[in-house]
Amino acid sequence: MGTQNNSFKDIIVFGFALFAMFFGAGNLIFPPYLGIITGPQWLVGFGGFTFADAGLALLAVMATAKYDGNVIALFKRAGYKLAVVLACADILCIGPFLAIPRTGATTYEMGVMPLLGTTIPIAVFAVIFFVITYVLTIKPSKVVDIVGQFLTPALLIALAVIIIKGVIQPLGPIVEEPMIDGVVAEGIAQGYQTMDAFAAIALASVLIVSLNEKGYSTVGDKLKVILKAGALACVGLALVYGGLCFLGATVSTMYGVDAQQSQVLVNITEGLLGYAGKAVLAVCVALACLTTSIGLTSATGQFFEKLSNGKLSYGKVVLAVCVFSACMASIGVGGIVAVAAPVLSVVYPPTIVLVVLAFFTEKINNDNVYKFAVYTALVISVLTVLTGYGINIPLVNSLPLAGLGFNWVVPTIIAGIIGHFVPGKNSEKELA
Repeated sequence: MGTQNNSFKDIIVFGFALFAMFFGAGNLIFPPYLGIITGPQWLVGFGGFTFADAGLALLAVMATAKYDGNVIALFKRAGYKLAVVLACADILCIGPFLAIPRTGATTYEMGVMPLLGTTIPIAVFAVIFFVITYVLTIKPSKVVDIVGQFLTPALLIALAVIIIKGVIQPLGPIVEEPMIDGVVAEGIAQGYQTMDAFAAIALASVLIVSLNEKGYSTVGDKLKVILKAGALACVGLALVYGGLCFLGATVSTMYGVDAQQSQVLVNITEGLLGYAGKAVLAVCVALACLTTSIGLTSATGQFFEKLSNGKLSYGKVVLAVCVFSACMASIGVGGIVAVAAPVLSVVYPPTIVLVVLAFFTEKINNDNVYKFAVYTALVISVLTVLTGYGINIPLVNSLPLAGLGFNWVVPTIIAGIIGHFVPGKNSEKELA
């Protein structure tokens, strides 16, 4: 009875928790830039972005919740080896290869540079940032909880002021034509870049522990709360992303596709609210990046300690992550985004396939459905990335939904159907 009485309060609490989980400082970088390059079609681009970011993240949390936060269990029906490789790839993306270094680089470009210029080199700052990350991750401090507790409201208030001012007094007119072709595909690609779906998979176990403590014992009860809380979080994210996209569109006559993504919002804020606004935004972004860095570093350490059965200790993994991330952060946000794009384009589709199939796992009695679908998504994703490097593979761009960036969807569905008719086992039932 107590669980029912508290469910509304829990939905609100978990809704804000999911919002904070999905909304890292990296999410500030992409929507304004997307608004610039899509111009009059910013609303269309924003739709693609929100789907690929908040929509997929919510699906990922719910899918992982079905397996009590165990990523390998979520992926294993595609084959244990592939499950381990894909889970490691996902964790490394939100870990030392892409997301964690980006927190340091973003802090430098949106927090330090606007206020202090380049008096502190990025390499020196990256070392300082990740030493702090290491200390607070190895010995968790109440400082992190305090910052997390007050940071999200502070950042939201700051953004609300910026967005409302930008709507009432736009900085400029919106360009007449988008600067790019394929607005929806670009929105989806930018949404991928946030890596929130990967973060959701990695951090879902935190939510599961909290739900268990609050008395939600069945998978159905947990999914119900996560769905409602997730809907609340997604509405909040959509409002913020929509506002930031619109702000970007209002400065589309001042920037081009070569705009430095991390500087767009800083410059917009200064244009709307002056130096004081820029300083407040810089502090909020710096704190948001630090808490994100600590959370993701901790999740990476826990994952590899568990995967290696303790052979890789939490402390050693955290140290390695911080050292590598400091090196990666030194190439700057632009460099990290350039590295991230092809990697994410390969890893995301098979991950999405496994997340979607997780909702039908009881109905699917043949593991070949998973294997055929996942490997097809993986192969097409690799071929698509290769075409981006000038290798001519005509079939890839002529597949259905290629214009939307979803050329892997129809072949993957067909492959899954074929897999259903190829005799195979049901590893889920065997392990049950």
